[in-house]
Formats: sequence, structure tokens, C-alpha cells
Amino acid sequence: MYLCYEGSPDKKAKRGGIRPEERQSRIPLEEWLTKLKFADWEKPTDMQATFNSVDLLGKSCSRAVFDVGGNNYRVICKYHFGEKQVHLFVCRIGTHKEYDKLNDKELQYIINVYQ
Repeated sequence: MYLCYEGSPDKKAKRGGIRPEERQSRIPLEEWLTKLKFADWEKPTDMQATFNSVDLLGKSCSRAVFDVGGNNYRVICKYHFGEKQVHLFVCRIGTHKEYDKLNDKELQYIINVYQ
């Protein structure tokens, strides 16, 4: 599994990967990352075996939305299944409420900024 953050890595590094007001998300996100490290996926629907609450987005966007921390956080990722490896690109990490705002505008299909 290859994991990459979209957007500026400098911004991510300055914040430790998590916004200061969302420090309580650290443990749930670390648990999510641990599950990713041991994931063995061959096709998008395999993600659902590891994360039963993942939503595979339509419109041929190759994106998944992971519910993290008891559905308090949403992680939007682009994915690409290579011949031997899955590439997962984190496009956005935010609260469920923030995701709902994106969803209302259908931005979950196109957002590419790690904020």
C-alpha cells in the first residue's frame, strides 16, 4: 500500500498532519493508518472488507470516503490499483460536518487539497 497526501507537504508537516483544533482525531487516524498498512486489496470493493463503512464514490472518480473515529471524521482518497500495489492519495481529511458541506456542493468528487 502506498499512501500519499495531495497538496503541500510543508503545510502538513507544520501542523503535524492534523489541524490544532482537531488533536482528538490523532488516535482514530492512527488506527485507520494501521489498518491500511495491513490491507491487501486487489479491487476497490476489497476496501469494504477492511473498512465496512467506506463509501466508494460514483461518477468514475476512483475515490473512496472513509469514516474514521466513529464517523466523526471523513477521509476522502483517490485510489489507483496498480499491478502489484494500491496507491491511495489522501485528498481531504475533515470532520463529518465539513464533509457534509462538500457533499452538498458535490465537491467530494473533485477536491484535491489536503487542508
